[in-house]
Amino acid sequence: MPQKIQYKTKQREELIAYLEETKGEHITVADVCDYFRAVGNPIGTSTVYRQLERLVDEGLMAKFILEPGSPACFSYLGEEHSGGAMPCFHCKCEICGKLIHLHCEELEQLADHLAEEHRFELNPLRTVFYGRCEACRRADPVSR
Repeated sequence: MPQKIQYKTKQREELIAYLEETKGEHITVADVCDYFRAVGNPIGTSTVYRQLERLVDEGLMAKFILEPGSPACFSYLGEEHSGGAMPCFHCKCEICGKLIHLHCEELEQLADHLAEEHRFELNPLRTVFYGRCEACRRADPVSR
């Protein structure tokens, strides 16, 4: 399938500049729209969502659905991940909602194992592990 030509529009460049400022943070489409509305340059919700999805497809952005029915959460990874480098994985505490970033070789080995032994390609840009963080486990020792 031929790859679509990606045009560098002014709006896309402004969006990427904003995303570079928020690199490492988790944002929603509403956050992006609110920012551009506040600076006097509103962008439509569907345009923002479409651009963020393109960036996910290009490997420049990670997307997570943290709760069923909640808005998608995005995190800008940058150019260094577009070449196929493994981005970090995430864990979400089911009690307090804390999101933990993991840069862990063992998880990369898990992704390799899934591919080799089970013919399943894990998409770390859309993967979140659920459980309980250390603080919540300590606060409720009975349910360990």
